[in-house]
Amino acid sequence: MARTGKWKAGAVPGGRLTHEDRRQVASGLADGLGYAEIARRLGRPTSTVSREVARNGGPGRYRAEHAQHATARRARRSAASAPEAAAPDVGHGRDAEVVRGFVTQFAEVLAHTGVPRMAARVLASLVTTDSGTLTAAELVALLRVSPASVSKAVGYLERLDLLRRERVPTGRRERYVIDDDMWLRTWLASARAHAMMADTAQAGVEILDAATPAGARLDHMRRFFTSLSDDMAGGSTAAAFADALTVLAALAHAGVPLDSGRLAGALGWSPERVTTALYDAEQHPDVADPLELRHTPDGAYTVVARAERLTPEQRAALDRAQ
Repeated sequence: MARTGKWKAGAVPGGRLTHEDRRQVASGLADGLGYAEIARRLGRPTSTVSREVARNGGPGRYRAEHAQHATARRARRSAASAPEAAAPDVGHGRDAEVVRGFVTQFAEVLAHTGVPRMAARVLASLVTTDSGTLTAAELVALLRVSPASVSKAVGYLERLDLLRRERVPTGRRERYVIDDDMWLRTWLASARAHAMMADTAQAGVEILDAATPAGARLDHMRRFFTSLSDDMAGGSTAAAFADALTVLAALAHAGVPLDSGRLAGALGWSPERVTTALYDAEQHPDVADPLELRHTPDGAYTVVARAERLTPEQRAALDRAQ
């Protein structure tokens, strides 16, 4: 007589079959149920049941006890035969324990700078390897962690441009490589990030007005990140600053707004030189202090006193004195 109803509730679809699951499979086969119905009652994918039956004798010869013992034997053989990747040799007669101690110390320092701990361990391992390259299996053996942990750490470091992937020519595996210029590339990436922060702050200043507390705060932020970006990227040259000051002096002397074309003609410079000087004057307002370069609605330029140099009361008093 066929059994009805669902045998098991709360089964994990991706989990391994238990001994009781196998007894239910055998019972379902004996009752003439199809794989889909057996799977539904177990709360498992149909493919799990079909593979289980196929590898253990088929529908007519499937026995729960035999399947349980056969699965255990296969698992033991798989564990015994799986080769464990050896950790890379430290080479050059180095003391392996001393090297491991340094790698741990190096990783701790990186972690204190904000690098996630596992990513720090992977990076420290790569930096202290003579070849500058390790496979995922080697990192797993070296760090004694799971492949998933290594994969996540590698993804983080790859996004920072600290390593790159290479396909191993003789197989489908990948190896991870660091280059000697990785720190330079990271440094320049940080400089670009600081420049983006400066540009964003400048947009906020234009919206909020530098004369207000919020605008002044953003203007301070802009000047800080501009200076930081320039320092990291090599800084601006004295000639660039000199051109920026000359343009500001020309605008102050003219006393009226001028566009870049008229400035170029008056100074005897190329349009490109004037454009660069105007850009430098905008990006480095600390050089022009106490003046500030401003745009007019018609696309010309003029100079004004920097708002934060005078209090509202001082500005009002000066307006009345005119």
